Amino acid sequence: MSRIGNNPLEIPGGVKVEIDGKHIAISGQKGKLEMDLCRQIDITQSDGAVVLERINESIVSRQMHGLSRSLVNNMLIGVSIGFEINMEIIGVGYKVEQKGRGILLSLGHSHQIFFMPPDGVTIEAETLKRKTAAAGTPNQLLTGKIKVSGIDKQVVGQVSAKIRGFRKPDVYKSKGIRYFGERVQVKAGKSAV
Repeated sequence: MSRIGNNPLEIPGGVKVEIDGKHIAISGQKGKLEMDLCRQIDITQSDGAVVLERINESIVSRQMHGLSRSLVNNMLIGVSIGFEINMEIIGVGYKVEQKGRGILLSLGHSHQIFFMPPDGVTIEAETLKRKTAAAGTPNQLLTGKIKVSGIDKQVVGQVSAKIRGFRKPDVYKSKGIRYFGERVQVKAGKSAV
């Protein structure tokens, strides 16, 4: 009994859903997404809602029921509202610049990093002229902000993780790229003994 999978999905206003067998295509004001569902899941549309059902009670069918419903829900949200992840750059000398669709990052490496997002994802970068102290990190400077947005939740998350991987938050100095609101537990160095 899947508590998530059994809940019907309300179709938001302005969103068009097309079902052809196991293939679902959803289009809205932000764009269009398509997906092929697992063989063990049936999908139907009735009364302004999308309903997913298992064809049998096998283990794979039960595992895929809630997952398939969540993926279709993310598609409905993506084409109507979209997804957005905000990130912060913290550290003296670290900065980000907008270069067309991409961004140019200076993160203390011997070279600058130019990152171009895939199609369907937009990146907005803001370099802060006036350095501000980052929340929860004493003596650290917030030097830039990055906003990653798009209609596909998985791609937006993957792009954000890739950008964060260029300079992960340092647990000793608390510098690096982090998600907005991410809390980094700062460790004491050797001199703290």
